[in-house]
Amino acid sequence: MTNRIFLSALCAACVGLAGAAGAQQHDPATPAAVAAKVALRGEANGIAVREMRLVRKNDILSVQADLSSSVRSDRTLFYRFKWLDNVGNQVGDGESWKQLTVLGLGQQTIKSVAPTGAAVDLRLEMNVEPR
Repeated sequence: MTNRIFLSALCAACVGLAGAAGAQQHDPATPAAVAAKVALRGEANGIAVREMRLVRKNDILSVQADLSSSVRSDRTLFYRFKWLDNVGNQVGDGESWKQLTVLGLGQQTIKSVAPTGAAVDLRLEMNVEPR
């Protein structure tokens, strides 16, 4: 029984640390509600997700995310959307990584559609590299 309590406390501490580390990596221009749906792999490097719109049409979820660069130099963005069901499990096989160049001080919109109607939420996974 004590092992379960210790394991639960350890898991809660890891989740808390991961959440705190993730919150520090986001560009300050990314709203908190949007940042909760973004999983950064590394630093934001001047790329902010300004807005994210989710729409359900014909029982399929779709998303549009607006990105903007706050730096003068171009950035290479690698991204994919991970679609989740009502308990947080991944739906479908997962998208492959996509590459996008975000021009310095530029804006881009990225889009995706869920693979099935079982998707109710998503995470945008991103890796931003300086060029």
